[in-house]
Amino acid sequence: MQQFKFVLCINNKNEDDLTKFKVYQVLPDELASKDNYLRIIDDSGEDYLYPASYFSAIELPKVAQRLFIDVGMTMVVANNLRLKST
Repeated sequence: MQQFKFVLCINNKNEDDLTKFKVYQVLPDELASKDNYLRIIDDSGEDYLYPASYFSAIELPKVAQRLFIDVGMTMVVANNLRLKST
Protein backbone atom coordinates (compact mmCIF):
# COMPACT_ATOMS: atom_id res chain seq x y z
CA MET A 1 0.00 0.00 0.00
CA GLN A 2 1.24 3.48 -0.87
CA GLN A 3 2.12 5.67 2.11
CA PHE A 4 0.01 8.82 2.13
CA LYS A 5 0.84 12.02 3.99
CA PHE A 6 -1.68 13.68 6.27
CA VAL A 7 -1.67 16.91 8.23
CA LEU A 8 -3.76 18.55 10.92
CA CYS A 9 -4.93 22.09 10.21
CA ILE A 10 -3.77 24.36 13.04
CA ASN A 11 -4.50 27.71 11.35
CA ASN A 12 -7.16 28.57 8.79
CA LYS A 13 -6.58 32.33 8.67
CA ASN A 14 -8.72 33.87 5.89
CA GLU A 15 -9.34 30.45 4.30
CA ASP A 16 -12.97 29.42 3.79
CA ASP A 17 -12.08 25.90 2.62
CA LEU A 18 -9.97 24.87 5.62
CA THR A 19 -11.34 23.79 8.98
CA LYS A 20 -9.16 24.18 12.05
CA PHE A 21 -8.32 20.85 13.75
CA LYS A 22 -9.40 18.84 10.70
CA VAL A 23 -7.16 16.23 9.04
CA TYR A 24 -6.27 16.79 5.37
CA GLN A 25 -4.46 14.73 2.78
CA VAL A 26 -1.31 16.21 1.24
CA LEU A 27 -0.56 15.63 -2.43
CA PRO A 28 3.05 15.49 -3.63
CA ASP A 29 4.29 18.81 -5.03
CA GLU A 30 8.05 19.34 -4.87
CA LEU A 31 7.95 22.89 -6.24
CA ALA A 32 5.38 23.97 -3.66
CA SER A 33 7.31 22.42 -0.78
CA LYS A 34 10.45 24.34 -1.81
CA ASP A 35 8.46 27.52 -1.16
CA ASN A 36 7.02 26.18 2.14
CA TYR A 37 3.58 25.40 0.71
CA LEU A 38 1.59 22.19 0.77
CA ARG A 39 -0.86 20.97 -1.86
CA ILE A 40 -3.93 20.05 0.18
CA ILE A 41 -7.27 18.50 -0.78
CA ASP A 42 -9.40 21.04 1.05
CA ASP A 43 -13.07 21.20 2.06
CA SER A 44 -14.08 22.02 -1.53
CA GLY A 45 -12.75 18.60 -2.59
CA GLU A 46 -10.17 20.26 -4.84
CA ASP A 47 -6.43 20.58 -4.28
CA TYR A 48 -4.91 23.97 -3.57
CA LEU A 49 -1.66 25.36 -2.20
CA TYR A 50 -1.61 26.57 1.40
CA PRO A 51 1.24 27.75 3.64
CA ALA A 52 2.88 24.79 5.38
CA SER A 53 2.70 26.77 8.64
CA TYR A 54 -1.09 26.22 8.64
CA PHE A 55 -0.55 22.50 9.29
CA SER A 56 1.14 19.98 11.54
CA ALA A 57 2.18 16.60 10.10
CA ILE A 58 0.50 13.56 11.63
CA GLU A 59 0.77 9.79 11.17
CA LEU A 60 -2.33 7.69 10.60
CA PRO A 61 -2.48 3.89 10.76
CA LYS A 62 -2.72 2.34 7.28
CA VAL A 63 -6.32 1.25 7.89
CA ALA A 64 -7.28 4.84 8.77
CA GLN A 65 -5.40 6.12 5.71
CA ARG A 66 -7.38 3.81 3.42
CA LEU A 67 -10.69 4.89 4.97
CA PHE A 68 -9.72 8.53 4.69
CA ILE A 69 -8.77 8.15 1.01
CA ASP A 70 -11.95 6.19 0.21
CA VAL A 71 -14.22 8.76 1.89
CA GLY A 72 -12.26 11.64 0.38
CA MET A 73 -12.57 10.21 -3.12
CA THR A 74 -16.32 9.69 -2.61
CA MET A 75 -16.63 13.36 -1.64
CA VAL A 76 -14.62 14.51 -4.67
CA VAL A 77 -16.80 12.47 -7.03
CA ALA A 78 -19.98 13.80 -5.38
CA ASN A 79 -18.71 17.39 -5.60
CA ASN A 80 -17.83 16.96 -9.28
CA LEU A 81 -21.23 15.46 -10.09
CA ARG A 82 -22.97 18.29 -8.24
CA LEU A 83 -20.95 20.92 -10.12
CA LYS A 84 -21.69 19.31 -13.50
CA SER A 85 -25.43 19.26 -12.81
CA THR A 86 -25.62 23.01 -12.08
